[in-house]
Amino acid sequence: MSTVVVHGGCGNPAGDSITDEDGYHDALRAAVESADAVLERGQAALDAAQAAVEVLEDAPQFNAGRGSVLTAEGSVEMDAALMSGHDRRAGAVAAVATPRHAIALARTVMEETPHVLLAGPGAERLAGEHGLERMAPDWFVTERQRARWWKARGTVGAVVLDDAGRLAAATSTGGKSDQLPGRVGDSPLIGAGTWADDRVAVSATGDGEAIIRAAAAHTVSALVGMCDVAVDDACRRAVGSMISDAGLIAVDSEGNIALSFNTRVMHRAFRRGDGEIETAVWAQ
Repeated sequence: MSTVVVHGGCGNPAGDSITDEDGYHDALRAAVESADAVLERGQAALDAAQAAVEVLEDAPQFNAGRGSVLTAEGSVEMDAALMSGHDRRAGAVAAVATPRHAIALARTVMEETPHVLLAGPGAERLAGEHGLERMAPDWFVTERQRARWWKARGTVGAVVLDDAGRLAAATSTGGKSDQLPGRVGDSPLIGAGTWADDRVAVSATGDGEAIIRAAAAHTVSALVGMCDVAVDDACRRAVGSMISDAGLIAVDSEGNIALSFNTRVMHRAFRRGDGEIETAVWAQ
């Protein structure tokens, strides 16, 4: 049975409400629906994960694509990665400023180059060579970001199990508020913010430096594969090992899911097979 799980970042907003909370639920639901439509056409988990993340990259509520946070110099630098579990193919980009969908450029790195990760001008050049949609840098800088709303937002991501049993993960981010230009977080680092194999697919959000130090996504896989730990418990352990803000979504080869975080909020949604799409924002 196919399973789709998405996240739109975690954090600790001030107060007990979020502006336009309905908009978050709508965007999360749209991301799951986009992934499901891809699976219904018979395409693979990797295609579905990419489709879900592209929807979230276009949603200005989230810290990826159109809603990316600003660096210390007031610009946008985006990172993204995706990984196919059954064959361990992966692609990632870091510090890119013009691709509308950084996750699509990560897919291009995976399929059109011998590399896993490209950064900066080299990645931008690849986007141009392969005709990916690119936008002027100002397109990514929304009024919401100019107003500098709550800073603790994380990334966006998706994990998918398709009907053929293939697993995939995809993660995209606009980085960290006030980060130094050139900073690379966990999202494009395979094994830190993104991981998929034949056992589990994982996407992380939160404090990128803490997630990198914990090799969080791969830690979940190791616990599931080597220690026979259930995926939900594995994610709880990985999140529990970090004192900084962190969240993980995961799905295993049996369709079991995990939605673990140590913050007040993690935007999240999932659907199993033909079931209802469930969305949530606050810890419950």
